Amino acid sequence: MKLAFSTLGVPGLPLPDVLRLATGHGYHGVELRTHPQEPVHPGLDAGQRAEIVGEFKAAGVELLGLAGYARVAAPGDDGPVIEEIRALVDLAHDLGTGFVRVFPGADPEQTAQSADAIAARRLGTAAEHAADMGVRILLETHDSHRTAADAIRVLGLVGHRHVGSLWDVMHTWLGGEQPSETYAALAPYLGYVQVKDIASAADTTPLPLGTGVLPLADCVEVLSRHGWDGWLCWEYEKRWYEDAAPLPELLTAGREHLGRLLNDSA
Repeated sequence: MKLAFSTLGVPGLPLPDVLRLATGHGYHGVELRTHPQEPVHPGLDAGQRAEIVGEFKAAGVELLGLAGYARVAAPGDDGPVIEEIRALVDLAHDLGTGFVRVFPGADPEQTAQSADAIAARRLGTAAEHAADMGVRILLETHDSHRTAADAIRVLGLVGHRHVGSLWDVMHTWLGGEQPSETYAALAPYLGYVQVKDIASAADTTPLPLGTGVLPLADCVEVLSRHGWDGWLCWEYEKRWYEDAAPLPELLTAGREHLGRLLNDSA
């Protein structure tokens, strides 16, 4: 498996500095939080996009994927959501990465059946453009659809190979799933896995990997046992927790911890 970290842990940091962190701490790739507050977003022109491609190539770092914020199950018109996804897909294509992350984002007042149908309809429509661009749209286990059991209700309705899943290990754990259950459900759809650590279900402040309660060892063991050879991406949610320790000083220890888990499960 290859290791990456998300720029959610270093909000607003210029891309050259992000790439220096990746190379300096031994990570293979980076997941870019794609938002107007960040250096990389769909508003960039062709020249800026080409410059980013060159920066990644020069650093020898892979761009794992783009973490977008489209809410595919949210109430409202389909058009703006589909256009938001298409813009992310176009950006991913131009930057040479194969993954775009979206959220479920259903409203609490929606029924599960309605939310699933809306999400599946939008994802199915966007999937055709994603296929043309060589990009996979990944529905993250998050918010209204935090477990694999939730996510596959949508993915099964879509039934398109360019729509898959992103396994956020915190949300599936908070939803009461064991890693073996999550993997069994998501395996046919799995794009990559986001790892993190927290103190408890009541306190989700990000912690250094291996110092909290999330079943990271079990997750890695399940993935290894089934021969899965994709990406583990450390999503350290510094942007939402200002008091959390700075990510850069934790990166080497985090990589070493994941390396030990991989060795132990080999």
